[in-house]
Amino acid sequence: MIIRMLHIYSVLSKITNKLYTPLMKNHASTSLSDFIEYPIDEMIARSAEFYATMQRRHSIRQFSERSVPQSIIENCIKAAGTAPSGANHQPWHFVAMQDDAIKQQVREAAEAHEHAFYAGRAGDEWINALKPLGTDAQKPYLAHAPWLIAIFSQKKGGVKAGEKHTNYYVHESVGIATGMLITALHQSGLVTLTHTPKPMSFLTKICGRPEDERPYMLIIAGYPAEDATVPEHALNKKSLDQISTFI
Repeated sequence: MIIRMLHIYSVLSKITNKLYTPLMKNHASTSLSDFIEYPIDEMIARSAEFYATMQRRHSIRQFSERSVPQSIIENCIKAAGTAPSGANHQPWHFVAMQDDAIKQQVREAAEAHEHAFYAGRAGDEWINALKPLGTDAQKPYLAHAPWLIAIFSQKKGGVKAGEKHTNYYVHESVGIATGMLITALHQSGLVTLTHTPKPMSFLTKICGRPEDERPYMLIIAGYPAEDATVPEHALNKKSLDQISTFI
């Protein structure tokens, strides 16, 4: 009986391969022409250098009001837009805000929610977890920093703008793009802070985005203030053996 079942499974597998292999191969493609291969020694050096660069990335809550050219923000958003996504639908939209009046609106709306959060909505455990970071309901950097970047996720879309197909792996795709945006901003010489007020629906109205998009995160970007600090608690990073397993 077992032998017969294995034989049937083998036959079905061959049929399945014949049916699906041509479909997977039948798509327009182009040669990989921009890959650069480095010698192993250089690869090790480059990876170590990048790690050292990222060790200098910190979440900052004291921002300078110094202006940052829009071209830098544009390049960083374009870099984020190269992130992998489900079916390459790129289910994200970035709204970069530098207008003082708009940033003030964001601050006022965010702080209204934050006051409720710190007044009890968050719960004791969450509030206690935040204490080592020194955070509270006041978010002056939302108005002082030169740039706020609101990231929206899209349930519907497609490869071409204006399409309304179902998007796939939206949360994962937007998360990857957000990480790449933070990295690009840091690599450019700016500091950042991630901010996720709950709820974030006010961003939809302020940014003029459609109701079928969901605010995902708010990134504050700019130069650090001269008296900027980093909480000691935030410097505690888990070691390699604590965050990874090699098998």
